[in-house]
Amino acid sequence: MSIDSNIPLLLSLLFIAGGLFLLSWSADKFVEGSAAVARAFGVSPFVVGMVIIGFGTSAPELCVSTLSGLSGHANLSLGNAYGSCIFNLAAILGVAAMIRPLKVKPSVCAVAVPLLLGVTALSYFVVRDMDFSRMNGFILLGVFAVMMPLYCLYDQKSNAQPEEGRDDGAAQPVAGTPPLGASIFWVVAGLAMLVGSSHLLVWGCVDFARDVLHVSDLLIGLTVVAAGTSLPELASAIASARRGEHEFVIGNIVGSNLFNTLAVVGLAGSISPYANYSRYVVTRDIPVMAIMSLSILVFGLNWRNFRKDGQIERWEGALWMLIFVGYLAVMVKQEAGW
Repeated sequence: MSIDSNIPLLLSLLFIAGGLFLLSWSADKFVEGSAAVARAFGVSPFVVGMVIIGFGTSAPELCVSTLSGLSGHANLSLGNAYGSCIFNLAAILGVAAMIRPLKVKPSVCAVAVPLLLGVTALSYFVVRDMDFSRMNGFILLGVFAVMMPLYCLYDQKSNAQPEEGRDDGAAQPVAGTPPLGASIFWVVAGLAMLVGSSHLLVWGCVDFARDVLHVSDLLIGLTVVAAGTSLPELASAIASARRGEHEFVIGNIVGSNLFNTLAVVGLAGSISPYANYSRYVVTRDIPVMAIMSLSILVFGLNWRNFRKDGQIERWEGALWMLIFVGYLAVMVKQEAGW
């Protein structure tokens, strides 16, 4: 079925609502199963949050962006990936910090945030000339394949030697572990449902945006699709913040954004090179990603003692939310021409 096929308005709305619901539900099952499998083999909380939860909750973005790219909707594909990153950094971390101030390990500010900034700079480099080739996609995938194992090794070694000021009494991500067989089943079944629901969401959003709202693919990708595919990250972050699982929250967002900017954009671009995408991706969206990534270091670093945990306060989370609202206002004005 082509993504460009005209479908009735009611069916478009059903596809959007059903796609969002199934994305959120199937991603939750996928993440729950993946986390249980990871715990069975013994992994640090930050790595579980970054690799299993972060990557798992980014599976919707991977499916949606790849399908959109294959169907010739480069703006929807890039808008979904980069919009999800901005939503993660501003809205999800903002909500989590307002629920409970977030402790930030020194290693996050020393290593994870610089990695995010470096990856953001690389993203700007590969899209700046408005000609995203397959080679650019392979470059992003290659960086992802090398960087992630190295970072996981670093985190494991860092976790083996507790840092000064670190709270080792944090709660575990999930209480109780389901049987390994059931966990593996939900990993497979959840991923299959993610793919199917991604098809529904993309079809519904493209037709609704084109035929009803008359707005660009980039705008719908940066708003409805990006927020919808980030619902699993939002639900996970809220639950983790309520239980005081700070490493889980930060790891989720760091892992998700690294996965979106490298694996999601790289895989979709290597399969179907991006062409004719909006200049705003370069001049607006990636710079906002860089600013929001840098703000984690500014807010999370303990400026009195760099070796101790820092803390992101509630007012800083509220500031992130205000920045996100301002970004949305500017984006809607530019994309819709209001």
